[in-house]
Amino acid sequence: MRPSMILTLARKELKILFASPLAWVVLGVMQLIFAWVFFFQLEQYLENLARLRQLTNPPGITEVVVATTFGFASIVLLMAVPLLSMRLFADEYRQQTLALLLTAPVSLTEIVLGKFVGVLAFLSIGVLILLAMAASLAVGGPLDWGLVAANALGLLLLTAAFASVALFISSLTQQGVVAAFGAFGALLFLWLLDAAADDPQALSGYLSLMRHFDGFNRGLVDTRDIGYFLLFTLLFLVLTIRRLDARRLQG
Repeated sequence: MRPSMILTLARKELKILFASPLAWVVLGVMQLIFAWVFFFQLEQYLENLARLRQLTNPPGITEVVVATTFGFASIVLLMAVPLLSMRLFADEYRQQTLALLLTAPVSLTEIVLGKFVGVLAFLSIGVLILLAMAASLAVGGPLDWGLVAANALGLLLLTAAFASVALFISSLTQQGVVAAFGAFGALLFLWLLDAAADDPQALSGYLSLMRHFDGFNRGLVDTRDIGYFLLFTLLFLVLTIRRLDARRLQG
């Protein structure tokens, strides 16, 4: 596996995304929603500041504004990632360029990782803008930078998990719309597993993506949650590689 080749393929995917009107529309709508939630929470915090100060242990601006905005961003990304990832392999199938890609001197692992890194880099723009919004609050007072960093790390890991699922679904079909709806359905199912679990210790609850993100959202960085996201992402990347290998053998 050659990192230089992965980066080359990732740059190619980034160029395609930056040239896509859909990608810019999705990114723009995401940022409008993030900004609206951010300023709404900030307004609510300022309106209730006098009442909050009367509490024994009042929540700070980081908990009320930043953590809430990052939590809402996780739901927005659940809908945005399938739209940005639906064409990753579906377009290759439809344009009949996958056969050329598979016969090039590039391994399947490099192809999958290149596409994955490319779309993740584009999605990371949203996380960086959220970080910039959070940092802007430091002008008016102290921030809990640990909570900010935990939320940013958790959202990035969650985005990587979303992208790996969407990448795998895209490798299963030639239709981009089918890939988008399939990825959204799969991610929604994984998100709702937590709500369907009556027992907090149930397996379905443990498999829920959002339950593992909740710890980061509260400022708790648990190695078990990090390990879960890394293994989850790796699993779907491996499944994508296996799917492409099966298609190559079929000719």
